[in-house]
Amino acid sequence: MTTKDPPVEVRTVKALANLLAKRTFDMFAQNHGQKPPLDEASQRAKVACKIRDEYSAAVDEYKPREQPAQPGARAAVNGAAPAAAPTSEAKSVTARLIDSMPEPADRAQKQLDEHKKALVLHQGQKAVVPTSDGATKDYTPSAAVAKRLPSKWPRPAWHAPWKNYRVVSGHMGWVRSIAFEPGNEWFCTGSGDRTIKIWDLATGQLRLTLTGHIEQVTGLAVSRDHPYMFSCGLDKMVKCWDMEYNKVIRQYHGHLSGVYCLKLHQDLNLVLTGGRDSVCRVWDMRTKVQVHCLSGHDESVSAILANATMPQVITGSHDKTIRMWDIRKPSTISTLTYHKKSVRGLAAHPEDYAFVSASADNIKKFQLPDGTFLHNMLQQQRAIVNCVACNEDGVVVTGADNGSLWFWDWKSGNNFQMGNTIVQPGSLESESGIFACSFDQTGTRLLTCEADKTIKFWREDDSATPETHPINFRPPKDMRRF
Repeated sequence: MTTKDPPVEVRTVKALANLLAKRTFDMFAQNHGQKPPLDEASQRAKVACKIRDEYSAAVDEYKPREQPAQPGARAAVNGAAPAAAPTSEAKSVTARLIDSMPEPADRAQKQLDEHKKALVLHQGQKAVVPTSDGATKDYTPSAAVAKRLPSKWPRPAWHAPWKNYRVVSGHMGWVRSIAFEPGNEWFCTGSGDRTIKIWDLATGQLRLTLTGHIEQVTGLAVSRDHPYMFSCGLDKMVKCWDMEYNKVIRQYHGHLSGVYCLKLHQDLNLVLTGGRDSVCRVWDMRTKVQVHCLSGHDESVSAILANATMPQVITGSHDKTIRMWDIRKPSTISTLTYHKKSVRGLAAHPEDYAFVSASADNIKKFQLPDGTFLHNMLQQQRAIVNCVACNEDGVVVTGADNGSLWFWDWKSGNNFQMGNTIVQPGSLESESGIFACSFDQTGTRLLTCEADKTIKFWREDDSATPETHPINFRPPKDMRRF
């Protein structure tokens, strides 16, 4: 004999939800009708804050007028009995709290009371905090407690778009470096074909070819006070060329690996070089003696800036940091760690005491001498930025590995032109990288050194006007701090 299982009761989802709600109600039903004890002090503070924040402007204007109480003054009108004033028992708890709050005697007293309730009262560079006994004490806050004001981003100046007007070829390898003569008559370029070529700036004609390096020439500089040109390369060599005799007169030995960048000090006879051995070496120009070895970076030094005033040396490295050096000691003044990618380019403004740094994550602007971070450029180039240059008109240009050439406004960081170089016939599309860029002495011509073995000349479009090329600018809303 088999026994059958009892039938299973099937319930809908709605029925199960109602059952669950009923059980929850039964569990907490005993708490219904019971209110937590009222903290009178906290409620008083809550109501006072609400009155001060929301109704402070209207409290004095709509304050009820007090009238003397006269017996029989509230007589019946048209036979109706006067309305009885509500007693204190009939009022709510919040209404009784509002009635019990003392009113300040005058406006000055009211403002004084508000200041006493403030968290921090600012007085110049110091802050005053009220103590429990009613006195005050001074201290320097780590973070200022103040209202957040809306940012007033500067409106960018109008700049004419730049266009390519000349292409010069002659090198047999990538063009890696460029430098201009102080008289603005010629410029020199260093290439992967191990040669240095001297070009006429006005016509673009080749004047001279110098040989001596046995590896790529990665850095060039021309002295303002001497007829010297300096070059460095991946052969660990730093050479001084006499441009009157077109030959090498000095060599600076000391680098343990390839040299990536070279700069000359503006006032002193010093040569600054940095490279793959993660140091910046300071050389005496005449005696060939290594004056200092500025060590502190963890990876290759890829960019150097030289200033007449402190900090006299600024270096950017592949370890994502920028260091400012005091060459008198020598030691690091400060280390800027704002970048998240390798810093490959540095450029100082000719007039403003500030500089920009170029990296794959962002183009950042810093104020000297302390290295205070000012802001990022408003757009992100999203490429490996190899070089950056700036002229007196406030035009900042950056060149990247993918051939993108972007122009920025120095003051606001607005990108007013996004361009790409055109690969010359005979080169691959992948050979569109820009390795170096620089303005001439006047700042009206821009030259770029590229991977298609050419040097391109750029200048402003004379036919452009603010009407034909308006400023497309939107102030940043979600500007990141770093």
